[in-house]
Amino acid sequence: MDDVIYNLTIGDPVNLFWVGLGTMLGILVGAIPGLTGAMLIALTLPLTYAMQPTEAMVLLVSMYVGSISGGLITATLLRMPGTPASVITTLDGYPMARDGKPGRALGLGIMSSFVGGLISWGFLILLAKPISHISTELGDFDYFALVLVALVLIASVSGKSLAAGIFSGLFGILVTIPGESPATGVTRATLGIEQLNGGFDLLPVLIGLFAVSQVIHEVAQKGGAVEQVSKVKPEGILLGAKDWVAHLVNMVRSSVIGTWVGILPGIGANVGSVMAYSAAKSMSKEPEAFGTGSEEGVVASEAANNATIGGALIPLVAMGIPGSVIDAILLGALILHGLQPGVLLFQNNPDVVYTIIFTMLIANIAMFGMMVLSAKWISRLATIPRHYLLPVVIVFCVVGSYALNNRMFDVWVMLAFGVVGFIMERNKIPLAPFVIGFVLAPIAEEKLGAGLQASSGSYLELVQRPVALTFVLISIVLVVWPIYKSLIKSRSIRDDGDGQAEQKEKS
Repeated sequence: MDDVIYNLTIGDPVNLFWVGLGTMLGILVGAIPGLTGAMLIALTLPLTYAMQPTEAMVLLVSMYVGSISGGLITATLLRMPGTPASVITTLDGYPMARDGKPGRALGLGIMSSFVGGLISWGFLILLAKPISHISTELGDFDYFALVLVALVLIASVSGKSLAAGIFSGLFGILVTIPGESPATGVTRATLGIEQLNGGFDLLPVLIGLFAVSQVIHEVAQKGGAVEQVSKVKPEGILLGAKDWVAHLVNMVRSSVIGTWVGILPGIGANVGSVMAYSAAKSMSKEPEAFGTGSEEGVVASEAANNATIGGALIPLVAMGIPGSVIDAILLGALILHGLQPGVLLFQNNPDVVYTIIFTMLIANIAMFGMMVLSAKWISRLATIPRHYLLPVVIVFCVVGSYALNNRMFDVWVMLAFGVVGFIMERNKIPLAPFVIGFVLAPIAEEKLGAGLQASSGSYLELVQRPVALTFVLISIVLVVWPIYKSLIKSRSIRDDGDGQAEQKEKS
């Protein structure tokens, strides 16, 4: 661990370069509405093939940190959230900027982002290793049941529609069927297409879903005028000690909420910011100010959405279960570099794990400095004409997909999943359950197959092993509870309607 810290600080200038480059690219992409951290990391994956695994993870994790933070700039100055995580920031950041305090709004957001990242990093370094040690005691059925919980939880919390979340997750699982079975090694459902013998590769699917689909979306919609606010003065961004003290409780509370929301697979930074914002409003002495330029609202949103990064990395490095869409891509990056994610990653590749952990810390520090120094300039990126930007994105998409196996088949797969992603988002079907279902289904199938072989084909161990039984029961509750709540709500609405009808008849 000491070697990792040394290499990420002064011992290895190359790693420091990757931290700086990744953080800055993440901030730039996060600040451009329509581009996301998931898109950036998916496009960068092919470029990391020639890199060492540790260097690749330094670059990708730094991009992760920068992209979540960068969205606050255009959310505050232009009312255009660069990332979904910054949507809540627009509620109070933009009114502050419009009222002549753009520098202060940015300063509060940057300060809160930094604190949120530090607090979640503390949870990451404290919890990741103990959880991984507990995970090594799990058997194949235990691990299958754990992955089942993740799959069910992702589907049940994705968006407003339970049906849409479940459909998306099942669709992701369905796409993993063609190719070689992880459990038996038998080739299946290839429809006679030789290129499908290995199944759909992760990279073209991810690039299609997050990059190509966004390009199609941008082309399909009409461009609108960008409403701008007064110029940002650098001196307004720097806040004093009084500001840090005044917002400390809100920052800590929001950071803790964001961290624990991040640990739950598939929920995302935008949910963390909503929950923290709601908590801050309910505990505020001036709740009526929220939505009109409240400093507390900006602090809560930005502290929480950056804290979800550390929370989401905990299940990734401890158990190989991604806590968000970007973490699913990072999971794919580990696989592409020949590493086995999961409970043994701490034992077999501790250098990679601690590289991920400490990169998050160094990238947060780099993010804070870069954002303070360059926020006024980065805000201008939002005005780049789309007809200049989109062709560059498409070129990177094609090159990245083709370079994977040097075959056009992967390019066609990328384009096909670009259309699939566009259609899903148009119909309000979330992409997160699809991606994590696509990544986790082979792991679940492999573990279930190994468990059945060890038990001579018996499923009884799923209910005989305490850990497996617990996870199975949790999965059932996660499925049944939202359905039960939906039925209760429907019945309540129906009863209210009947009551109003009776009242009208009497009158």
